Amino acid sequence: MPILIHGDAAVAGQGIVYEVTQMAKLPAYKTGGTIHFVINNQIGFTTDSVEGRSAIYCTDIAKIIDAPVFHVNGDDPEAVMFVSKMAVEYRQEFNQDVFINMICYRRWGHNESDEPSFTQPTMYSQIKLHKNVLELYNEQLVSRGKVDAKLAKSMEAEFKQFLQDRLDGVKQAEAPVFHPLKLDEEWKKLRYGSAEDFEQSPVTAISRETVDKIFTALTTLPEGFKPLKQIDKLITDRKKLLQDNGQVNWATAELMAYGSLLLEGKNVRMTGQDVQRGTFSHRHAVLHDAETNKTYTQINNIQEGQEQMEIFNSLLSEYGVLGFEFGYSMANAHALVIWEAQFGDFANGAQIIIDQFVSSCESKWGLQNGLVMLLPHGYEGQGPEHSNARPERFLQLCGDYNMVVANVTTPANIFHLMRRQLTWDFRKPLVIMSPKSMLRHPLNVSPIEDLTTGGFKEVIGDTFVDPKKVKKVLLCTGKIYYDLLDKQQKDGRNDVAIIRVEQLHPLPLKQIQQELAKFSKAKIYWVQEEPKNMGYWTYILREFGCGQLDVISRKTSASPATGFLKTHSEEQAALIQEAFA
Repeated sequence: MPILIHGDAAVAGQGIVYEVTQMAKLPAYKTGGTIHFVINNQIGFTTDSVEGRSAIYCTDIAKIIDAPVFHVNGDDPEAVMFVSKMAVEYRQEFNQDVFINMICYRRWGHNESDEPSFTQPTMYSQIKLHKNVLELYNEQLVSRGKVDAKLAKSMEAEFKQFLQDRLDGVKQAEAPVFHPLKLDEEWKKLRYGSAEDFEQSPVTAISRETVDKIFTALTTLPEGFKPLKQIDKLITDRKKLLQDNGQVNWATAELMAYGSLLLEGKNVRMTGQDVQRGTFSHRHAVLHDAETNKTYTQINNIQEGQEQMEIFNSLLSEYGVLGFEFGYSMANAHALVIWEAQFGDFANGAQIIIDQFVSSCESKWGLQNGLVMLLPHGYEGQGPEHSNARPERFLQLCGDYNMVVANVTTPANIFHLMRRQLTWDFRKPLVIMSPKSMLRHPLNVSPIEDLTTGGFKEVIGDTFVDPKKVKKVLLCTGKIYYDLLDKQQKDGRNDVAIIRVEQLHPLPLKQIQQELAKFSKAKIYWVQEEPKNMGYWTYILREFGCGQLDVISRKTSASPATGFLKTHSEEQAALIQEAFA
């Protein structure tokens, strides 16, 4: 039974409260009802309630889902117990949220150590004269005649002694044996990852038989199902690409990764604002009948008895949804849990979850988590709110091998990267700067053999150039590779090598150095689409050491990207030209 404990100022003022309340009845997030217990001590640090909310009651947020609210006097312990039991019974009977608003006070202000009289002098002059709950309850019991004053005092003394004995015992003896929850047993079987684990990725390939089985499902519709014309074409193109060319595109490789995990008995869960079709209409994991609107999920129909992928279009929330998925991933050590932002820029709406939990949970609490964040990123002229997932923020949060940050350029690599999450015998959060326009780039395909052999490639070298002629090496990551490749191929520049860094953190320095060793006389540059003060440059500079390479990028800017397509095109052309100058 979920129980959330709120302060009155927090339940009225924090946006997360609205988000989780709005999630209460949604199929992707409902928990069977949550009990919200509000400790209404009428002081938000030093802010009065008249300054802290417009609503009459701090619990008025409950109105949005018609949840009942029990208002109760904190000076009456029996009343508090009564409404608590009633709230539990309501939740068990109706599987819906319920709120308890316990009106009370803090005797010594914020954290019981502040001087509240600075801002609430009249209220605290009354509190100083007010008897505490224990005194009031003792008087109540004595007045009832059920217990006398002597017994009430002895009960108080016994309870205080009980607490003291427990405190003394903890100080003197070994910690009591902790019996972990059943869910925790699975985490105990995993170990903590270290530097050595990132030397080379494990084999994550699947058999050709498994590929064919999943591909059959991805190109089959049930009898009588009438898809939209665009879906019909999508399936036809998917078949043609594999059958005629022996290749798969990004969407197919991604779905194959999920399908292969389902066949292995693993859970796969994905949420986000457009995840069923994908914001850029590439995934189409859930299909809709054009006439009846009935849905069909191909990946859930590979074979009898397989695990089922849970994929939900979420409410328009980042903060609450990412927090929920973080918790879901924490509860299941063997689930691939994915949150996809509509655009990577929108991850800033979930920054609190990222900072407080995703990046630091292992360091702060020794807790592992394998949550995956897909953040669409890339400069296509869509403006400052739809271009940049702020990779520099995530790289600033990286340390002690706490999480993986990647920006991959091949369907095979996204396939292996997803599978690697559950192949490792440890868990790390994974942040992917995922593609937009690159999803449909004609060269963004992989031979099927890349799925049936090997594993994730942290670095991809250049096979086009002549190492003896190379004067310039361009290190890059993500979508800009295809812009650089286009220029290299059109101009026949076999004197400029392009090396792709597919994993940013932990930075695969050994693999990078192995590729650079082929071009010992060449000048090395880092190339990025982002402005110089954003993107990967400062991180790369820190990891490589100053003076070893220079940067080619957009100029320093306060805005992530220009809002004008013409300006974007001019900037991008100048960037590519400079790279090959």
